[in-house]
Amino acid sequence: MDRLDNLDKKILNIVMGNARMASKDIAEQCGVSRAAIHQRLQRLIDMRVITGSGYVVDPHRLGYNTCTYIGVSLEKGSLYREAAQQLEQIPEVVECHFTTGPYSMLIKVYAFDNQHLMQLLNDKIQHIPGVNTTETLISLEQSLNRQIYIPVDPNARK
Repeated sequence: MDRLDNLDKKILNIVMGNARMASKDIAEQCGVSRAAIHQRLQRLIDMRVITGSGYVVDPHRLGYNTCTYIGVSLEKGSLYREAAQQLEQIPEVVECHFTTGPYSMLIKVYAFDNQHLMQLLNDKIQHIPGVNTTETLISLEQSLNRQIYIPVDPNARK
């Protein structure tokens, strides 16, 4: 993989804070041309450092008032891929991770309320072949949500 220089890192930190910022404004903050920003962004996309773009939607504004993390224990770890494919069919499941520790998988789920969550657990998630047990943790409040920080060496040249 190509190395990221300080200009790449600076661009990434800017667009992670506001992906809708105009290239001319990014260029101004970085002290380079708009064309240089376009080239760098395209290179970062080609390198798969930037893997997507879009709007961030607040689930609570759509009525999803219950955010949960569910630890899923599988009969065998080898069932992970099949279980993940089944979870992908449930729109309320927004993240799925294959993990170490007490659970085979950790998933993030949004539900309208506790009744909806119970229906998702009892009628969908726990019916997936290979799912042994689940443990549900309800998030009371999200205190932090950010992208990874990319340190820029202030002493390095562009």
